[in-house]
Amino acid sequence: MAITLSAGKSDAGTRLDHFLQSQLPAYSRARLQDWIKRGLVLVNGCSRRASYLVRESDILEVSPAELPPLRASAEEIPLRILYEDSDLVAIDKPAGMVVHAGAGVREGTVVNALLHHFGSLSSVGGELRPGIVHRLDKDTSGVLLVAKTDAAHRALAEQFASRSVEKVYLALVHGAFSTDSGRIDKPITRDPVRRVRMTARLEHGRAASTRYDVLRRWPGFALLEVRIGTGRTHQIRVHLASIGHPVVGDRLYGAPAVVAGMPPLGRFFLHAHRIRFRQPTSGAEIVVESPLAPELADWMGKL
Repeated sequence: MAITLSAGKSDAGTRLDHFLQSQLPAYSRARLQDWIKRGLVLVNGCSRRASYLVRESDILEVSPAELPPLRASAEEIPLRILYEDSDLVAIDKPAGMVVHAGAGVREGTVVNALLHHFGSLSSVGGELRPGIVHRLDKDTSGVLLVAKTDAAHRALAEQFASRSVEKVYLALVHGAFSTDSGRIDKPITRDPVRRVRMTARLEHGRAASTRYDVLRRWPGFALLEVRIGTGRTHQIRVHLASIGHPVVGDRLYGAPAVVAGMPPLGRFFLHAHRIRFRQPTSGAEIVVESPLAPELADWMGKL
């Protein structure tokens, strides 16, 4: 089933392969570039090179190709299932667990655990990313959707690409807020100095939008409910840090290593609390929630 995408004003001037990766995060860049070379990506009905610069109002049609057999191996690792049907499963990902293999990580991932529990998953995401429709950072806990079938994977990927999936996070941040809510609209790009970081302090990058509501305040801290309209790398962490409110424990983006009078947290305080989407086959609205991770609730209770 082909996936149709529309380029907006903020996408103009973006390389074709970069645009596809931002819209279809479930697929690797190598896989997307391979599809471009094979003519499986059409821009206004024509094949283009990966370096083609997308124009506003371009219509793209992506025809995902079948992939070779899975290579990720099954491991007997406990998983907490929040929701399951014949098309997909939603798990409660713990902090410290990488979603899929990469950058020297080959074992102990969510994918390894999923293959042990379910045997086979969607092959659309690639040999090392079976079933993975979207990702969470290693130290982010909470709801993660996984596709069992290729058809379900494509349907869910299209929902993410069209931004019809609602993703709600809980974040404890440093600093005091004078207002109860806010919105951050800043482009995000790779930090030119520290390549492991992203930044929202430059005028160029991929468009990103983050909304937040203050749920509770303490002296020097605030608990936020955060909604993201886009899914850029480290988006919530980058955006909150850019307005002077780094996520607690997130030293990469400026949070202090030690909080006076508090025990070490051992991770950053960001939790994927709720996700709302359409069931791929029936179209019914589904909402899956993950309670705040125990270590986060315990730490917050000591404030």
